[in-house]
Amino acid sequence: MEPSSSSLQMETAERKQSSPLRKMFAVSSIAAGIQFGWALQLSLLTPYVQTLGVPHAWSSFIWLCGPISGLVVQPIVGYTSDRCTSRFGRRRPFIMSGALAVAISVFLIGYAADIGHATGDDLTKKTRPRAVAIFVIGFWILDVANNMLQGPCRAFLGDLAAGDQKKTRTANAFYSFFMAIGNVLGYAAGSYDKLHRIFPFTETKACDVFCANLKSCFFFSILLLLILCVIVLTCVEDPQLKLGSGNTNNDENQDVQTGFWCSCFGELGAAFKELQKPMLMLMLVTAINWVAWFPYMLFDTDWMGREVYGGDVGSPAYNDGVHAGSLGLMLNSVVLALMSLAVEPMGRLVGGVKWLWAIVNVILAVGMAMTVVITNAARNERRHDGVIAGHPSTSVKAGALSFFSVLGIPLAITFSVPFALASIYSSTSGAGQGLSLGVLNVSIVVPQMIVSAISGQWDKWFGGGNLPAFVLGAVAATVSAVLAVILLPNPKPADESKASVTVGGFH
Repeated sequence: MEPSSSSLQMETAERKQSSPLRKMFAVSSIAAGIQFGWALQLSLLTPYVQTLGVPHAWSSFIWLCGPISGLVVQPIVGYTSDRCTSRFGRRRPFIMSGALAVAISVFLIGYAADIGHATGDDLTKKTRPRAVAIFVIGFWILDVANNMLQGPCRAFLGDLAAGDQKKTRTANAFYSFFMAIGNVLGYAAGSYDKLHRIFPFTETKACDVFCANLKSCFFFSILLLLILCVIVLTCVEDPQLKLGSGNTNNDENQDVQTGFWCSCFGELGAAFKELQKPMLMLMLVTAINWVAWFPYMLFDTDWMGREVYGGDVGSPAYNDGVHAGSLGLMLNSVVLALMSLAVEPMGRLVGGVKWLWAIVNVILAVGMAMTVVITNAARNERRHDGVIAGHPSTSVKAGALSFFSVLGIPLAITFSVPFALASIYSSTSGAGQGLSLGVLNVSIVVPQMIVSAISGQWDKWFGGGNLPAFVLGAVAATVSAVLAVILLPNPKPADESKASVTVGGFH
C-alpha cells in the first residue's frame, strides 16, 4: 500500500514551528554551488567538446540530457524524496548522492582528454572518440546530478518553512540570490584564462591550456559545492519521515515499489487532463519562448569565439573569444539579479505581468537579431580593415558585451513571470500549484529537446555557424510576444494577491 497523503503529512505535523532563517539560508547556499557548475557548462562545454573533434553541427545533441533529465529525473526524485523514510531524513540522502555524483562527473569531464589518450586516442587526429565518449558520460551524469540536487533542496526549504508563507517567500528569495551568486562566480571563473596556473599539473600532453583551465574551474566548482553540502548535511536537521505503525512492513514496502511509477506519473497525467484554457495558453507561449532562448544558451560563447573573434575551434583567437563570452555571461547574470528585484513594480507600471513579458520578448528578439549586425561588423573588420583574428575592435567588443548584458533583462522576466502566472492560474482554477508548476516545466524542457536535436543541423543547412539558430530565436521571441498579448488573460489584482510569485531556474 502506498503511503497516503495523511501519512506523509505526519512528519510535517511533528515540525510544529518553522526553522530559523539561518538554516534556510544555509540550505539555499547550495544553489551557489549548483549554479557555479551550471555556469561553467553553459560557457565552456560547447566549445570544449568541439576541441575533442565533435563537429559543430552535432555538438548540440549532447545537450539533450538537460531537458531529458529535467523531464524524467526531477519528478522521480521529487516523488521519492517525499516518501523517503531514511534515518538520515527525507532530503539529505538525495543531496549527498547528488553532490557525490557531481564530483564523479566533474572528474570525467575534466580528465576526458587524458583518459582518452591513455586508452588509445591518437592526438594527431582531429577527432578523439574515446575522450568524446568519456566526456558525454560525465556530462550526462552532471545533468542528472544537478537535477537530483535542485528538487530536494527546494523541497527542504519548504519543509523548514513548515507552512509559514512569509518564510517560504524569504527562503525562495535566498535561493534565487545564491543562484545569481553562483552564476557570477562561474562565469567570472570561465572568463579568466590563467586560472590553470594555480594547478600546473592540469596541463598535459593531451590537455592544452584551454582544457587545463576548464579542469581548474571545475576543481573550484566541486570544492565549493562539497563544502556547502557538508555544512548543510551536518548542521541542518532533517527529521526522519514516520509513516505510522504498521506502514513499514515488507509487504507494504513491496506495494510502494509496485505502485511507484503509476502514482508518480499518474498524478502528472491527471494534471494534464484537468488543465484549464489559461494554463494551456501559458504552456504554448512558454514553449515558443524557450525555442527563442535555447539557441542563445547553447551557442553564446561559441558565437563569440567563431563569429566575433574569428577563430577556429582550438585556436588562441577562439579561446579568447570564449573567455570574453564568459565575461559577457557574468554581466548578464549581474543584470539578471538586479532586474529580478524590479519585476513586480515594472509589471504594475506596464499594465500587468503578461504585458511585461511581451515587452521583454521584443527586447529578446531585437537582441538576437543584433547578433547578425555584430557578426557582420567583426567580419568586415577582418576582411577590409586588416584586423587579425582574436583582436576585434573596441566597438565590436562593446557591442557583443552589451548584447549579453541587455539580455539579462528578458531573462529575469523569463525566470519569474511564467511561474507566477502558472501559480495564479492554478490558484484561480482550484488546481494544485505544485502539479501546475510541474506541468509548466514540460513546456520548458520539450522545446529544449527539439532545439538541441535540430539546431546543429539547421546551422549546417544554412552555411554553418551560429547565426541561423539565433535568427530562429529572434523569430520565436517575436511570436511569443504577440501570443502573450493575444492569448493570455491578464490576472486580476485580487488573483495576484492569492498566489506567491515563484522564481524558476533554467535546467
